[in-house]
Amino acid sequence: MHFKILFAGDISHIEVLGQRIIVVNSIKTAKDMLDKKGAMYSDRPVFPVGGELCGWKRILTLLPYGDRLRQYRKHFHRVIGSRAALDMNHSIEELETHRFLKRALAKPDQLQAHVRHTTGTIIPCISHGYEVKENNDLFVDLADRAVEQFSRTIAPAAKIPEWFPGAGFKRYALECYEIVEELAAAPYEFVKDQMAAGIAPKSFTSNLLDGRTLSVEEEHVVKWSAASLYGGGADTTISTIYLLYLAMTLYPDVQKKVQAEIDAVVGPDRLPSFADRESLPYIETLAKKVLRWNADVPIAPPHCVTEDDIHAGYYIPKGSLYLPRYLPRDVSVWISTTMSLAVFDISKVVENGIEITPEIDMLSQLQGSPTSYKQQRCTGQL
Repeated sequence: MHFKILFAGDISHIEVLGQRIIVVNSIKTAKDMLDKKGAMYSDRPVFPVGGELCGWKRILTLLPYGDRLRQYRKHFHRVIGSRAALDMNHSIEELETHRFLKRALAKPDQLQAHVRHTTGTIIPCISHGYEVKENNDLFVDLADRAVEQFSRTIAPAAKIPEWFPGAGFKRYALECYEIVEELAAAPYEFVKDQMAAGIAPKSFTSNLLDGRTLSVEEEHVVKWSAASLYGGGADTTISTIYLLYLAMTLYPDVQKKVQAEIDAVVGPDRLPSFADRESLPYIETLAKKVLRWNADVPIAPPHCVTEDDIHAGYYIPKGSLYLPRYLPRDVSVWISTTMSLAVFDISKVVENGIEITPEIDMLSQLQGSPTSYKQQRCTGQL
């Protein structure tokens, strides 16, 4: 393997086995390239196992640039791009975060399970109007399995016949393909059944289906854009909220500053809400920092450059892989941060009179997350 670092800074070039890779380290530069030259930088490379064999190429993250991608984006903007839609989602997130606080207070030793359950509740409610069961929910288990195998299969693989010795990955890919199909089809059929019965709540999917007769292509776009929302947000949100508790355990002085701001702005008689967001600048900064700190997706999935380009004086040849910095945005992280620190004092576990200082240990997959750790106590009052 041959690496050749041509330059450092906002834009870097690495050559691996003849494949040019452009790494963009600056968020501003990444936005300039993706927003102003989107047609040139929005294509995706082929992922032989994860994309082709497992079927993930149909979700927004891996979709090649073209009409279908534009339709996905149009749907996202139409249904969740307005202020009214965001306000409706905010009420869902506030309610579920409040429920999360009660679970975490009752059983702080099961924090990771509580975070996973809450995230698994909010996203399907927004995407498909589905209310998650308290325990052993089939849709949540399905999303968990799908996200785990996504992180394992987005890697290059040779086109080896299934019968060839050592080609067990192809049989595994067939199993993954069935999971990906179910991830899109099961919640989509749930919405259609609810609409036929006249009991479907408002959701991303029901809004796109309401009053429309869809062609085969239009149905594909609706089903898979909804699956992109359903499957795409879960794991990053879970690991980021979990990191918040780790960060507050390690940096109690920051926790105290946040709590002082909440006390001054919100007071002791109610929980913070999205209506308080503009009045809580320190928490806004903290939430953004948590999103970037040990980010589980520090670099976004690769794009593929479709034309030769010169950007900021650098020549970027056609066919290069383009790796932009991940641009984190997640309102769930903000409301979880704010409500959690309004209620809880998060501290290290004490065993035999000794405080246990946690170690940061990120799992080594495409979407990493902190491993389970035993170092937080959540004490507080609701």
